Amino acid sequence: MKIAVIGAGAMGGAVASGLCAAGCDYKITVSNPSAGHLKPLKEMGIAVTSDNTVAVRDADIVILAVKPWIIESVIAEIRPVLDYSRQTVAAIVAGVPGRQLCEWFLKDSELPQLMIVMPNTAMEVGSSMTFIVPVNAGEASVSAVEGIFNSLGTSMVIDEAHLPAATALASCGIAYAMRYVRASVEGGVELGFKASQAQQIVLETLKGAVALLQRPGSHPESEIDKVTTPGGLTIRGLNEMEHAGFTSSVVRGLKACVK
Repeated sequence: MKIAVIGAGAMGGAVASGLCAAGCDYKITVSNPSAGHLKPLKEMGIAVTSDNTVAVRDADIVILAVKPWIIESVIAEIRPVLDYSRQTVAAIVAGVPGRQLCEWFLKDSELPQLMIVMPNTAMEVGSSMTFIVPVNAGEASVSAVEGIFNSLGTSMVIDEAHLPAATALASCGIAYAMRYVRASVEGGVELGFKASQAQQIVLETLKGAVALLQRPGSHPESEIDKVTTPGGLTIRGLNEMEHAGFTSSVVRGLKACVK
């Protein structure tokens, strides 16, 4: 399968380098106006070009990974050379609704197989939570795009109405998770550990928490109950966090992302 990635920034570069690192059997071409972004991809053996039309011409799947304010012009550039009868387009773009993409892609009253894709930056390490929104796409096209992004982590097909919430939980959420880690590390330093030691402790603890929750039938509250003995230290710490608004702060932060 031939994949064209338009844009070699944070998202486009992560898609291409992640697929290459995963050893996937895809023929990848990346297009970007800046040679600086293309150089590391070229060194990985990925085909590169500065011409978007060259990149997409022979591709089976075109992944658009450009900023929202330039996507219209990029679509106008590649639309004349796209073959809607055989090519699928996956747009990694925030804040642009499917109906708008359809308007921009419309050609001779036809549309390509089209979907919105929203990964997060953990693509770089093969651990992205990616959402796929079919806009004008059949089962075969969706399955093909799922295969690509499952190589970079985990994917979930959702409807467009849930995309803002999904973005808050996973794309924005990865920053919130990082902020928790930073706060815990700072607390660990205050308690006497070196920063590197505190970070190792926090990360390993989070890995353990994830592993516990991934077991069938597991739930956060049941796992919390196992370590909150009556009158113990854990419940004191949890209550102090809640007194400071821990849960409500997380919920408010997530809701702020979808306003």
